[in-house]
Amino acid sequence: MAQTDTDRQPDEPQGPQGLDRHLLRRIITYLMPYKGWVALAFVLVMAAAFLGPLRPRLVQVAIDDYIVAGDLDGLRRMVLILIAVLVGEGVLSFINAYLTQWIGQQAIYDLRTRVYRHIQRQSLRFFDRTPIGRLITRTTSDVESLSDVLSAGVVTILGDLFRIVFIAYFMFSLNWILALVTLAVVPLMLGITMWFKQKVRVQYRETRKQVARLNSFMQEHVTGMTIVQAFNREREEMRRFRAINDDHRAAQIKTIFYFALFWPAVEIISSVALGLVIWIGGLRAMTGTLTLGVLIAFIQYARQFFEPIRNLSDQYNTLQSAMAGAERIFGLLDEDHAIEEAAAPVRIDRLRGAIEFRNVWFTYDDLPADGSEPNWILRDVSFKAEPGTSVAIVGATGAGKTTIINLLLRFYEIQRGQILVDGIDIRQLRLADLRRHIGLVLQDVFLFSGSVEDNITLGDPSITPEQVRAAAASIGADRFIQRLPAAYGQDVRERGASLSHGQRQMLSFVRALVYDPEILVLDEATSSVDTESEHLIQEALEKLMQGRTSLIIAHRLSTIQHADQILVMHRGELRERGTHQQLLALGGLYRKLYELQYKEQERTAA
Repeated sequence: MAQTDTDRQPDEPQGPQGLDRHLLRRIITYLMPYKGWVALAFVLVMAAAFLGPLRPRLVQVAIDDYIVAGDLDGLRRMVLILIAVLVGEGVLSFINAYLTQWIGQQAIYDLRTRVYRHIQRQSLRFFDRTPIGRLITRTTSDVESLSDVLSAGVVTILGDLFRIVFIAYFMFSLNWILALVTLAVVPLMLGITMWFKQKVRVQYRETRKQVARLNSFMQEHVTGMTIVQAFNREREEMRRFRAINDDHRAAQIKTIFYFALFWPAVEIISSVALGLVIWIGGLRAMTGTLTLGVLIAFIQYARQFFEPIRNLSDQYNTLQSAMAGAERIFGLLDEDHAIEEAAAPVRIDRLRGAIEFRNVWFTYDDLPADGSEPNWILRDVSFKAEPGTSVAIVGATGAGKTTIINLLLRFYEIQRGQILVDGIDIRQLRLADLRRHIGLVLQDVFLFSGSVEDNITLGDPSITPEQVRAAAASIGADRFIQRLPAAYGQDVRERGASLSHGQRQMLSFVRALVYDPEILVLDEATSSVDTESEHLIQEALEKLMQGRTSLIIAHRLSTIQHADQILVMHRGELRERGTHQQLLALGGLYRKLYELQYKEQERTAA
């Protein structure tokens, strides 16, 4: 079966199999804004780490010094001290658990915000090459995989390490022989842990990869469900989904297999250590060289000693999962395709609207390293649009019409030439300034979940409801909006599913006009509206274009006959330019396009 973008992950990080200290340091940097709270959590966890090992020591004192001696008053004091230690440990554990989770969630919020901000900055070239489902995985589950590490991982690991130190101190202070007996199994424990970490790191990476594949497939096919159903591809797409889902299941099961081996091995080793303590300690107690209190304390210490080791193994597993997610997150953050802003940009408040393309060459591909000619989409394109004039761009599909718009808005960077607005190279303008003065209406309209008014203003508080209604009224969009049950407050649902295609396109037209741009860019703006709506828009355009520079892409030549200038594109080159009548008289490409459309209209009418 041929693989698609959702089936393969060519850019998956393949880092080292051990703990990557560089990645770990990058993860920990997100805790630095909260270092004061982290320090407090560390102090609390150290206190709790000391109180836990203190309990068996108190039990030993209670048995040997008070129970054996029959000192009831002393025993009461020891019981009260034990209760105080237990309560103190419980309170510290509660405060520490809440505090570390609070710190972690703050850090996760910061990281997810940075990832989303980074995605927003990228040029369209980045989104052309990156499946959307993969970006969703990075922002959601990959970031979430760092939650445990940032929440309690680092502090808990340090706490467990100090708990081991405190336990070892108390054991050696009581009886160094039993202490060595307890520690005798540690090398075996470390060997099993090292084997486990090597295996599980690979599996965690594979699991994250399969999650990304699953998300990419789901996002793509739910969005394109209309095509799947229209072409009866449900069975084939289900087969592909099952294959991807099966790979995800296999990766998860293999991870579970290693856990199923590891945890029983840890339990067996800790039980062996406990058995050795009971056997050797019991023999010494029988000969009178060891007190009963010390033996009981060591039994408790043997249990306690392997608990933080098990916790450290568990935390290491969590850390391995986090490292796999971190590789992917930081790989995304390190991959920067953002449009470069000028170091000292030119500030503009208003534009006259002059546009000039000067010897522009452009390709969507990377320039070949061997110096060979790439697949140029635009070839040496030059034209001017004077302020307040309308310029139409026509040509066959793939001629480069939409590319011109993408370059004007600087969604992509040109490889050669210049694009100027009011005589200023657009690379010298801030992207926000450039795009604020250009109103864009695309053929493929995208509406967000929310009200009609929200989709027009896009949440901009500077746009008043009066401005929204005036813009809608200027093109007649208010007629259908007022007929909606909640008018401008009507929820359009995801991608505008509750509206017709023509209504969605008219809303996008209002969205562009409400910002009162000096330049209007219309990409097939009337291609999906009915004849009545098209007439309404055309009437409004005659008023709206006054004083504005308009760049119009249209397949219907009847809609651009009155343009001040018509540019005819063919295979990335500007072949003809002039008015409608001039181009007809020229008898070239434009005339052929016009005659083809005229004949098609005649056949349709007949």
